[in-house]
Amino acid sequence: MYDSIPEEAELLATKVLDAAFQVHRQLGPGLLESVYEHCLCHELRKKQVLFDSQLALPIHYDGEKIEGGLRLDLLVGNMVVVELKAVDMLLPIHEAQLFTYLKLTNNRLGFLINFNVTLLKNGIKRVVK
Repeated sequence: MYDSIPEEAELLATKVLDAAFQVHRQLGPGLLESVYEHCLCHELRKKQVLFDSQLALPIHYDGEKIEGGLRLDLLVGNMVVVELKAVDMLLPIHEAQLFTYLKLTNNRLGFLINFNVTLLKNGIKRVVK
């Protein structure tokens, strides 16, 4: 059985979701993922939340460090992985991608946020590893 998610990570998660809802309220669906990412980063900076965006993730395989071009959309507070989408629907591959990013960053809490929905709550998937 897993331990609970640390309170600090839960607080960061709340700030991320609040920021995502703010962006979606202002912009609605139908834009490019990069636009939502830029605006979400802006909202997080306003909230004074520390994060890294477009973080390069190397793969360690058989004793080799491989720069495979993997980029994490957001790593918030070095605890919460956020993968952004602007797609018709979230697919199992998107969740698999988030699980991989959680594994590579040694984090347990992540969110898939699909901005291309009418109601943002229908585009959010919380993932705990």
